[in-house]
Amino acid sequence: MQLEEFVNSYAPKDGGKTFELENSKLLDITLDGSIMAKAGTMVSYTGDVSFERKSAGGLKGMLKKKATGEGQVMMQASGSGHLYLADQGKEVQILELDAGEEISVNGNDVLAFEDSVQWDIKMLKSIAGASTGGLFNVFLEGPGHVAITTHGKPLVLETPVNTDPNATVAWSGNVSPSSKRDINIKSLLGRSSGETYQLEFSGNDGFVIVQPYEEAQPNQ
Repeated sequence: MQLEEFVNSYAPKDGGKTFELENSKLLDITLDGSIMAKAGTMVSYTGDVSFERKSAGGLKGMLKKKATGEGQVMMQASGSGHLYLADQGKEVQILELDAGEEISVNGNDVLAFEDSVQWDIKMLKSIAGASTGGLFNVFLEGPGHVAITTHGKPLVLETPVNTDPNATVAWSGNVSPSSKRDINIKSLLGRSSGETYQLEFSGNDGFVIVQPYEEAQPNQ
């Protein structure tokens, strides 16, 4: 490929949307104001953009350390320009939440969201605690765009359903999981595993997003 052809082929494509994909693993945010993003995910930016790390005591919806990974926190990006985000080569999924719509996302898998989105971070200590030490989840309520990441293409399952906590990315706000332990599987495998501790979503009319990958939690 000629150099000029290479440059033209891989130049940014501006579709005019606030959140859009440059490719399946790279998020392009047209910034005019501020957004929240996972710290450490900035790849590049153009224009006038400033960054401020947010931790406990910062912002409504208090951010707890380790909420989005081992020792990581969120950052607020403010200004105008284009902000490019990626996280360890994971696939980026863009969701649009209507007013009042809620989703709960594993802290490892939140990439960014608009400042119109209300958010809070909670540790689900009762969920598969012996296996993962608890899950940090980010609770998001629309309106606004949310970008999450998955290892590979996600699968969206209707509830009721059981899932491996290490493969569970997010679930709808109208369902809440409980912990389920399968002693027989542990005995069969001879060791603790994601199959030993499961998330049980017993509610109806909800959904759960899983990925084809078991992602170790920060506290493991």
